Amino acid sequence: MSPTTLRAAGSPLLMDPNSICRKTKRLAGRQAELCQTEPEIVSEVAKGARLGIRECQHQFRQSRWNCTIHKKYFGKILQQDIRETAFVYAITSAGVAYAVTQACSMGELLQCGCENTPSRTPTPHPPASGTQAAAWEWGGCGDDVEFGYDKSKQFMDTEKKKGQSDIKSLIDLHNNEAGRLMVKNYMRTECKCHGLSGSCAVKTCWRKMPHFREVGDRLLDRFNGAFKVMGSNNGKMLIPVGPSIKQPDKQDLVYSAESPDFCLANRRTGSPGTRGRACNGTAVDASACDLLCCGRGHREQTVSFQKNCHCRFHWCCVVQCKRCTVRKDLSLCV
Repeated sequence: MSPTTLRAAGSPLLMDPNSICRKTKRLAGRQAELCQTEPEIVSEVAKGARLGIRECQHQFRQSRWNCTIHKKYFGKILQQDIRETAFVYAITSAGVAYAVTQACSMGELLQCGCENTPSRTPTPHPPASGTQAAAWEWGGCGDDVEFGYDKSKQFMDTEKKKGQSDIKSLIDLHNNEAGRLMVKNYMRTECKCHGLSGSCAVKTCWRKMPHFREVGDRLLDRFNGAFKVMGSNNGKMLIPVGPSIKQPDKQDLVYSAESPDFCLANRRTGSPGTRGRACNGTAVDASACDLLCCGRGHREQTVSFQKNCHCRFHWCCVVQCKRCTVRKDLSLCV
């Protein structure tokens, strides 16, 4: 498995568009069709996967499992039904929907463009907050999130074999949908004022996707409150574990197996361990040395690196900087 190609038994999480379509016979029918007829969309799928993984790494940067892509461990994570796998599937599915939708709005795809808004009737009140009411209408270039949603669903939700109803497929499909809905269900309204001297006599408004950091934040909340589930007797439904647990909704993340503690490197579980990770000796969150180092202790180390300094602007128009050596004290898990 190469560092740029991540494949799981369920949805393929692929970073390189050439790798995605290199062996289309291994792909499900809808995916193979996308590779053959719309390769430019496959390129956006790859961008979306990278966007999702970067957001995953940001959200878990201070945790024992930090979403690091390592060929020895990451594939094992994807093969399990733990919370971390749920987040990866959700954020990647969201990233694909986001990237394809954004490419539509930027005019980079022939198959789509701006959201089709003329059929939508304005509400009696302006959608954006303000102290003075103004006439407004839909216009501008809204994000066609439905197109991005559909393409993410087409590529990320692999077709199951006839009669197949295993719990992993159900869990992966549920988490894929949860990720897409975090983009689709939280569209925001942007408006531009028109009028003399900024009077805002008329507003033109359009719908935009939420910032992707917001998508990651919401999915992290769902990760922290994820539902443990098991398969129903007929294998076609997910049932929450516990007598008083409510049924998870479509935006909840679900899992069926407990996560390892991720303290030590373990190829079987996909744990890269925390040895050598930088920790915070004074923090009280997950980055605290006691927690991150799993009680093994930590050592202090001074590292040096170069950075720009003493920068000056020279008319016109050059910025000149010197290179300075900076030393930083780090606490590293042993």
